[in-house]
Amino acid sequence: MPETILLVEDETSLISYLKTELEFEDYQVLIARDGLAAWNQYQIHRDHLDLMILDWMLPKLDGLEVMRRIRKHDDLPIIMMTARDYIGDKVAGLDNGADDYITKPFEIEELLARIRVIIRRQNKQTQVLQKYQVADLTLDTKARQVMRGHQLVQLTQREYNLLLTLLRHQDEVQTRDELLNQVWGVNFDGQVNIVDVYIRYLRNKIDHAQSQPLIETVRGVGYLIRSKQNEIE
Repeated sequence: MPETILLVEDETSLISYLKTELEFEDYQVLIARDGLAAWNQYQIHRDHLDLMILDWMLPKLDGLEVMRRIRKHDDLPIIMMTARDYIGDKVAGLDNGADDYITKPFEIEELLARIRVIIRRQNKQTQVLQKYQVADLTLDTKARQVMRGHQLVQLTQREYNLLLTLLRHQDEVQTRDELLNQVWGVNFDGQVNIVDVYIRYLRNKIDHAQSQPLIETVRGVGYLIRSKQNEIE
């Protein structure tokens, strides 16, 4: 089944060009021409979207506001696409949840390569076939299900990947840079605080009101799940 990309752009000629190129690469392409339409399309198709290419400067809602809204719900991969070349704008886009950033004008081969990297990373993160159990927390990668005791824990894709990474490296301190590389697939000092934000989200869901919190901060440099881990084939 082809991956589905939501292309959000208000320039007609660029929409036509990118849609043609993406469909030639066997992607299914949905179109939104303003920020409000992008938000509506996301709400309708969110369970079937694999990636969003999101322009920054849009009518009705700008790209940053669209991304902020989406990040309240899940971790759909987003590539920001903009004519802005100021480093502060790139940092703002990445800090607010963009997975990647491309500046206009660009060669289509570069955009396609960035898409392939993100899709490969997403596919790789869903191909693990073990279960992990630490204390009363269980993560089943086949069912993509997390339980704390008898309670089902609803996680976004990014929160799930972050927890899975900590469980795979149980008893090993994972620095913020290491978590960025493994979960976000980037190495950018300016967005290290994203790790802290998502650790907080994760703690609120799996450790809130628990007598035995699982995620520890170690010497202010990283995070650790220290409890004994059992892997079940």
